[in-house]
Amino acid sequence: MDDSLIYIIDDNKEFRDSISWVLEGEGHTVISIDDPAKGLSKLRDNTQIRNCCCLLDIRMPCMTGLELHEDLLKNNNYIPVIYMTGHADIPLAVEAMTKGAITFLEKPIDYKLLNTAISCAFTAYNDYKDPKRGSNIDYEYSQRINSLTSRESEILTEIVSGKMNKVIALDLGISVKTVELHRSRVMNKMQAKTAADLVKMVIREKC
Repeated sequence: MDDSLIYIIDDNKEFRDSISWVLEGEGHTVISIDDPAKGLSKLRDNTQIRNCCCLLDIRMPCMTGLELHEDLLKNNNYIPVIYMTGHADIPLAVEAMTKGAITFLEKPIDYKLLNTAISCAFTAYNDYKDPKRGSNIDYEYSQRINSLTSRESEILTEIVSGKMNKVIALDLGISVKTVELHRSRVMNKMQAKTAADLVKMVIREKC
């Protein structure tokens, strides 16, 4: 068993049970919570010194994942958050990333992406405890952004603003195919798999 703790906060019991089963099978300790208010209380009380993160559903009754995360931040409670939703959209991802989320995963969850996100979350948790460790990551993101051409930088700005390819094409006065080409180059240079990854890099580089 490894020394790690993962909170899952989601109002869907079947989903929680499925994710818990997989993560426990990989050696993680999992705390499954169905109510965001209960989850907030648990996270506020967290005093773990081992690897720790939270898988947080972004859309729940009474309290959204974003509201829960905001409450934690206001109280200086840093626990890396991985957002999950069945209704993914870029504007929502942008808002999630501005709160410092690790990433934004769409349901049904891709377990390979989830494991990668959890590894990033544990790294971020340790960086938080030792801020000097995070400097290399920031430098790497900055280098990737600086490698973009002027046009690619424009495309990057449009992507993280949540705009679709057709809208970007109209804004910049170019064809949709040209946007798609530049978008592909931006994703490759930034080493990003999703638009949410781009948002994370841009926000962290600017901080």
